[in-house]
Amino acid sequence: MRTCCLSFVAALVLVSCTQVYNVKVTSPLVEGFPASVGMSPARLARIDSMITEAVSSNEIPGAVALVARRGKIVFYKAFGMADNQSGKKMERDAIFRIASQTKAITATAVMMLWEEGKFRLDDPISKYIPEFKNPRVLKDFNPADSSYTTVPAASEITIRELLTHTSGIGYGMIDDDIFRKIYQKAGIIDAFTTADVTLEDNIKKLARMPLHHNPGEKFTYSEGLDVLGYLVEIISGVPFDQFLRKRLFEPLGMHDTWFYLPAEKASRLVSVQKPENGKWVRYPVTFYDPDYPVRGARKYFAGGAGLSSTVKDYATFLQMYLNEGELNGTRILSRTTIRSMMGNQNHTVWGPEAESYYGLAFSVTTHR
Repeated sequence: MRTCCLSFVAALVLVSCTQVYNVKVTSPLVEGFPASVGMSPARLARIDSMITEAVSSNEIPGAVALVARRGKIVFYKAFGMADNQSGKKMERDAIFRIASQTKAITATAVMMLWEEGKFRLDDPISKYIPEFKNPRVLKDFNPADSSYTTVPAASEITIRELLTHTSGIGYGMIDDDIFRKIYQKAGIIDAFTTADVTLEDNIKKLARMPLHHNPGEKFTYSEGLDVLGYLVEIISGVPFDQFLRKRLFEPLGMHDTWFYLPAEKASRLVSVQKPENGKWVRYPVTFYDPDYPVRGARKYFAGGAGLSSTVKDYATFLQMYLNEGELNGTRILSRTTIRSMMGNQNHTVWGPEAESYYGLAFSVTTHR
């Protein structure tokens, strides 16, 4: 039995057409009775009790929970508050910043273009983004002024390594202290921004940063999926947000998933909150602006962390994976590609029999 953790990773070999109609047409997610799909209403009620208790004891300000099986939603409920200071209740269609759940969507876009034969997974990324040519690995770091020395990397970074977090690229503010300082000094954007910056600007700057280690040598959680968002722009010839809207979100009916929210959807965004003196208050501006994705220049489309979505939209995306690439008559990826993406793509790092491994869009745990 496999459990998919929302993350990302890399694939195999088979070319097929995307978004063609399938002989077997699955339905979009709809609400149904638990017993009709072999679920226990009494057991599902435990989820209700657990989240209700977490809200009442101030562990969390609010939540939306959805459970689906065999294409039927059997539990779907909102709890608590979307914004405690204004008294706004949480609703089922609340929009959340989905952070790194963005990565699986970006990996899906990459594999759609791969299926079309636009590139090979083991192509060096420098073939498409020349700034990544001749990467270098960090050797020494001077904490006094954040200067550093490097040595040439043993190989070029490949698209597969970007998908599997083995490229050696770092992750700025959530990285170790050394790389946090190096990225901060260089002005690298780590997640999302309201500033007047484009994805191209940031990725070309990121290409000049030192690596943690030689490509393919280790697993290091990184901004590799942001690089791949820019790759999608280069290959497709359209901004990353437009590619996702036309090729993925609209075909799947994910109408509430955006990088920057349309004005008519902004009121549904859940506030970023923190506990303070026994109350939940809005989070201040730090290294990111909590007003994202409502305001900003609307130019930066972070493939690693930038999307906002609803629970129902993201469940729809995951149902497409459970259906092996198809939903409601639209085929996004072939069955073979999905199976490859869910296979162990990091076996050279974690071993072929690892119980937890990365594929090409998700972390996978196998219970033997």
